[in-house]
Amino acid sequence: MNIRIAAPDQLAENLAGGNQQKLLVARWLESASRVIIFDEPTRGIDVGAKYEMYVLIHDLAAQGKALIVISSELPELLGICTRILVMRENKITGEITDVAHATQEQIMALAV
Repeated sequence: MNIRIAAPDQLAENLAGGNQQKLLVARWLESASRVIIFDEPTRGIDVGAKYEMYVLIHDLAAQGKALIVISSELPELLGICTRILVMRENKITGEITDVAHATQEQIMALAV
């Protein structure tokens, strides 16, 4: 997972945000789950850590894992998802299956 630590006994709470995210994902992966939910997987982390998270998500999908990604970053959803469900007030308001040709405007139209 390329987690950078200063010392082997460093506490997780003292890691940078991206390394904290990767540490949590590494723990989940040890459980060998077939379904993984990512809730705002790149919020508050730097560009390099975001890229690593995107690569990980793509690798997990290639392994046949079912991934649910919840994100308020529309470019992120368009870049990593194969299907997008849009929700408003706890109800699904639309589904985008042709994500390769979808736009942020389409997602926002379903959200409002």
